[in-house]
Amino acid sequence: MAVAVITGASKGLGAGLAEAFAAAGLQLGLCARSHPALPNGPDVVARQVDVTDAGAVERFAAEVASRLGPIDLWVNNAGVLGPIWPVRDADPAAVADNLQVNVLGVVHGTQSFLRHRSGEAVLVNISSGAATSAYEGWGAYCASKAAVERFTEVVALEEPDIRAYAVAPGVVDTDMQAEIRATPTERFPQVERFLARKEQGAFNSPAWVARQLVELAFGDTRPEGVRWRIPDEEHLDERHGT
Repeated sequence: MAVAVITGASKGLGAGLAEAFAAAGLQLGLCARSHPALPNGPDVVARQVDVTDAGAVERFAAEVASRLGPIDLWVNNAGVLGPIWPVRDADPAAVADNLQVNVLGVVHGTQSFLRHRSGEAVLVNISSGAATSAYEGWGAYCASKAAVERFTEVVALEEPDIRAYAVAPGVVDTDMQAEIRATPTERFPQVERFLARKEQGAFNSPAWVARQLVELAFGDTRPEGVRWRIPDEEHLDERHGT
């Protein structure tokens, strides 16, 4: 049984990945600031871990490897969106928290993964279209995801024995999306675009994203380069003609 680790596995995409990976027969290491979506058990190491704490991440990774075996797939999924404010008005402490979680959390997870990985291992750092497209009000988020993508490119150069990817999962209807839709237009001018997407139901499901990641790690999917956007779920293609 392959071993997969998911950070930020308490809700949203992380919880969906945990459930789908378990159904696919993977052994799991799950961590989150709050309780992970699945309980601790024979094939699951579930722990409350703050990814901004490098020591805590390392202890978690060591426990996963000790109990379940070397780690085959590590998904750095933990992340935050806010603050959603123009740069001039954004709370510096909130910006710092964003960068701590979204960038340093990925760095800490990657370092621990490299210490406890299997021979043919795969690293997935969850990215976003915001890494390459600027959104007013998303200064911290855009900057953090751009940093994640370049960081992943460096890891791919330094670690030729693994496959490292920065993966944009598409739009998944999580609490993060609800936060976006609740943001006033003056703080996020593109909010109507996300409200329309909710009305259309134009989302990728966590189960769809999980299937793509399993295929990426253990199947025949081999994207060109480090950056990869998960394709839209089939029903979305039919609905929107894309």
